[in-house]
Amino acid sequence: MTSEQKQLISATVPVLKENGVLLTKHFYNRMFTHHPELKNLFNMGNQQSGKQQTALAMTVLAYAENIANPGVLMPTVDRIGNKHVSLDVRPEQYQIVGRHLIASIQEVLGDAATPEIIDAWTAAYQQLADLMSGHEATIYQAKTVAQYGWIGWRPFKVKEKVKESEEITSFYIVPADGGQVMAHIPGQYISLRVFLPELNLYQARQYSISSVPSQAYYRISVKAEKGASIDTNGLISNHLHECIKVGDIIDLTAPAGDFRLAEDLTAPVVFISGGVGLTPMISMLQNLVEKNFDYPITWLHGCRNRSVHAFKNQLDEIVNGNDRIEQYVFYDIPTEMDKLEGVMEGFLDLSKIAALPQFPGTKYYVCGPAVFIRKQYQDLIARGIEKESILFEEFGPALIQLN
Repeated sequence: MTSEQKQLISATVPVLKENGVLLTKHFYNRMFTHHPELKNLFNMGNQQSGKQQTALAMTVLAYAENIANPGVLMPTVDRIGNKHVSLDVRPEQYQIVGRHLIASIQEVLGDAATPEIIDAWTAAYQQLADLMSGHEATIYQAKTVAQYGWIGWRPFKVKEKVKESEEITSFYIVPADGGQVMAHIPGQYISLRVFLPELNLYQARQYSISSVPSQAYYRISVKAEKGASIDTNGLISNHLHECIKVGDIIDLTAPAGDFRLAEDLTAPVVFISGGVGLTPMISMLQNLVEKNFDYPITWLHGCRNRSVHAFKNQLDEIVNGNDRIEQYVFYDIPTEMDKLEGVMEGFLDLSKIAALPQFPGTKYYVCGPAVFIRKQYQDLIARGIEKESILFEEFGPALIQLN
């Protein structure tokens, strides 16, 4: 890109701040009209809720704001790249997206979209597409050379279903060909694809791997969704609960994700989870226990009550068998028995944890609903924790901007 083109892109930042979501809504409608087959790739629940349009608008805005130095966006590129690889996105699909994004800019901005601005955004998009597809190529390559790694969709068989709570069921999944699987890094997810008759579409969703790294199987722990209005994500989860039986075949991609347990930990670790957000954490915790981790571990979890507290007995056993692990549990409405066991009442509140580790190098892993993540992040910052020490996983499109 020329310096003049970069200046033109920077000049469009105010327009993107005001009309970014309008632009991305127009873009998706346009692209799906011309390429309805892409509805099988994109999460239509996130489309319906507007989350995907908002996430794309935020990404385009961040790119425009940093057009002079797009390298500062590499953490975002890595997060999105992992998601794209998990959905088997290919470079040629970037060209489809580019054509419709540029056309949408022309159609939404009208006369304000001068030839110079369109040329600048065409060059800017190509730069971004090259950056993204290049990074994704390295992720694909890593999966190709990894032991038992693969790329694309691979058939797996459901070997076992285990009820973990009133809402959460674990699925133990093995390769349909009897082979082995690439061991994941604790915290990562797999993408799972099913056909939803309600939509007449294939739809994919990411589920955190809740088992320890293994070359024999993956375990995902899925929450059943309830209510009158359930989006596509809920439809997929409920489809697994209600329709998928032991022996059934489902398609998976290899483990991906940038929310990962660091391999060089030399200080205490704190896990903070809400509801089903404990699924990546249980993998991390068990992995550290298996490795005889030498530093203190603090486990904090909040949920509605005992009946929806997944892995409770297993966690109690782990904690009782390891002097280095401290556990704090919060229920919205604990029973008297819960209180006798040390359960605290209400939303998970870090101010009630006087002994929260704050040693240099301590890592804080946070996962749960968006409102939960924001509160825990703000409370950690208020206690003087450096933001670089806080890692969080947001299920769905990235809408939380904390770091």
